[in-house]
Amino acid sequence: MSTAKFDRAALEAMLVGLRPKLHRYAARMAGSTIEGEDIVQEAAVKALAAHDGGAAVERPEQWLFRIAHNAAQDHLRRRQRERSRVTEADMTGMEDLSASAEARLAAAASLRSFMRLTLAQRSAVILVDVLGLSLFETCEVTGATLAATKAALHRGRAELKALASAPDDMPVPRLDPEEERRLRRYIDLFNARDFDGVRALIAEDIQVDVVNRTRLRGKKEASPYFGNYDRVSDWALQLGFVDGQPAILIRNPQADNAVRGFVLLEWRGDEVVRIRDFRHAPYCVAGADIHFMND
Repeated sequence: MSTAKFDRAALEAMLVGLRPKLHRYAARMAGSTIEGEDIVQEAAVKALAAHDGGAAVERPEQWLFRIAHNAAQDHLRRRQRERSRVTEADMTGMEDLSASAEARLAAAASLRSFMRLTLAQRSAVILVDVLGLSLFETCEVTGATLAATKAALHRGRAELKALASAPDDMPVPRLDPEEERRLRRYIDLFNARDFDGVRALIAEDIQVDVVNRTRLRGKKEASPYFGNYDRVSDWALQLGFVDGQPAILIRNPQADNAVRGFVLLEWRGDEVVRIRDFRHAPYCVAGADIHFMND
């Protein structure tokens, strides 16, 4: 089949449509929904750059997953080393035993569990059991042979089963008192809709990233961000943790106070220099490890 150049508008639309699926893969590869979004953003930039450079692709969806896979590998290269290897010759004749029970186990596994797998095992289990790709599509994404993919899938499934029966001994995160003071001040002002007070906390060179929507730079440009919150009532903020990081949880009082998003802040002294708002990225909430702090 001949390759064809993909229209940029069509590529951008595909990136929007595939973003939750790409994030599901990247978050499980990284063991963090937050880092998963970083990987997806990097993959999107690389895909658009490749398009602008004249890249021609045969199967765009697999191509995008391949770019996300490579971005995830780059992200993890310094953090993760393969823990084990399997002999391909021993696994060449293995059947593809993808079963609904395997898929349910993989879909329900926590992000921490996936980090206990080797990189190859993680890729194979996520692509086959979580995202539903075939073995051959998985090989196309990862560049591994069919035998190596079968081996990684077999070992990864076995490891996830073992982890599922093990007790969860992860400690509840703790927050530095100074960090807690700053975050509670921000939350209290926001919940009181004192947005002039909130604006007083942000730096002149503030960066606001509304994930999956827009980026704003500088205090003047960022001002409408707070106005958008002031116009709606389907939110209330609460202190908590997302994937072990201090976070502001966005709860929806109109839907049983369910968490609908979260916000991450970066500080310079007592000034907020960066806001990352995941309100419009529900796919990030779906796989996140969320803990609440009592008020």
